[in-house]
Amino acid sequence: MNDHLILRVVGKFLIPYVMLFGLYVQFHGDFGPGGGFQAGAIFACGFVIHTLLFGSRSTEQIVSIGFLRVISALGVLVYAGVGVASLLLGGEFLNYNVLAADPITGQHIGIIVVEFGVGLTVASTITLLLMIFAERGLPS
Repeated sequence: MNDHLILRVVGKFLIPYVMLFGLYVQFHGDFGPGGGFQAGAIFACGFVIHTLLFGSRSTEQIVSIGFLRVISALGVLVYAGVGVASLLLGGEFLNYNVLAADPITGQHIGIIVVEFGVGLTVASTITLLLMIFAERGLPS
C-alpha cells in the first residue's frame, strides 16, 4: 500500500488546490474565461486524482454514488429552475432580464445561477462515471 508514498503525499497536498481552482473558475466565469462546464471538469479532476492515488473505495467514502446522482439531478433542476422562474416572471425561458428589477442585475443573477447548475452537473457526472467504471474494473 505504501508503494506510491510520494505520489500520495503530493496528491493530498494538490487535491485541495485543484478543487479551489475549480471554484475560482466557477465564480470568476462571469468576469473572464471559465464557467460551469470548465469548473465542473476541473473540480471533478480532484476526485479523479484521489481515485487514481487511493482507490475507488476510499473515494466512495468521501462521496457516495447515491450522493453524486442526487447532485447531478440537482444541477439540472437548478438550470431548468432559472428558466421556469423566468417564465413565471413574464419573460421567455432563460431570459434573465426579468429576474431582477434592473435587467443587467437580472442577467448577472441568471448567468451565475445557471453556470452553478452546469458546474454541479458536470462535476458530479464526471465523478459518477469515474466511480461506476472504477467499480466495474477493467474488462478481461
